[in-house]
Amino acid sequence: MCLFLVSFTNGQERFLTKKGMISFFSETPIENIEAQNNQVLSVVDATSGKMAIAILMKSFMFKKALMQEHFNENYVESDKYPKATFKGDIIDFETITTSERSIAIKGNLTIHGKTKEITIKALTKKTDAVLEMTGDFFINLTDFDVKIPSIVKNNISEKIKVSFRLYHKPYNK
Repeated sequence: MCLFLVSFTNGQERFLTKKGMISFFSETPIENIEAQNNQVLSVVDATSGKMAIAILMKSFMFKKALMQEHFNENYVESDKYPKATFKGDIIDFETITTSERSIAIKGNLTIHGKTKEITIKALTKKTDAVLEMTGDFFINLTDFDVKIPSIVKNNISEKIKVSFRLYHKPYNK
């Protein structure tokens, strides 16, 4: 995973975080499910606006250990599909300034071995010390071939809210 991101950024001005945060939330009348991952690796190429994100699925932490076990073993099959990735372009990257503004990020999200093109809205701002990106979007589990057994169908929403907070720092070799 690291080699992919290093080759992606070789010889370019770039921003990096190894401690980005991604969380998800599933709301149903029976039970809410949420998890957070604070070990998200993300790289942004400041010369082209390209972005890459890698997420280890087993790094999602749940309030209940049983939920975490079911998530990894039954739904995302973390042993078979250990990571999720996003590769895309920040639209109009050159317009990001020290003032917070909304931008679009378009690219391919891969989860559970399935890839889908998505466009995400994010709030961004950039200084010499940090490139900050925050936002949220929704994914449909069926788009990524995540199967929900009928016995727990009412416990898990098919539409999941994903939130992210990425504080990239300038990367120097």
